[in-house]
Amino acid sequence: MIILGVDPGIATVGYGMVEYSGNRFLSSDHGAILTPARTDLEDRLNSIYDELCRLIVYYKAENMAVEELFFNTNVKTAIHVAHGRGVILLAGKKMGVPTFEYTPLQVKQAVVGYGRAEKQQVMAMVRMLLNLQKTPRPDDAADALALAICHAHTIR
Repeated sequence: MIILGVDPGIATVGYGMVEYSGNRFLSSDHGAILTPARTDLEDRLNSIYDELCRLIVYYKAENMAVEELFFNTNVKTAIHVAHGRGVILLAGKKMGVPTFEYTPLQVKQAVVGYGRAEKQQVMAMVRMLLNLQKTPRPDDAADALALAICHAHTIR
């Protein structure tokens, strides 16, 4: 199964493609969709949508795992990220890719085995599980790969 993990954002949307077969993981790509800060919100959302649709088609994603939002400080940032998350969910729906949502706690539990794991622990496990030479960068890409791994562990 080919899983697209997506870490929502507006300036940076992390993505990670993971192939899961026979309890083995293979990372085919990871990175970030970047949108310039001084660009109109509508244009940023359009860029995220278009790029995500391109990734779904190019890698033939079969499932998509998206992080649920968790904010406790900056409401304005939360609203902008929620807009980004909305077009991510829309892209999955329009492209016919079943989409699954996971909390940060669920991701940490599935990847590290401990729901209160530190970010560095999650990133180290992502690198190990995917047999990568280096920790994926930016952090958003590592988070997206962790989401894909979480989904694979959840559905098996």
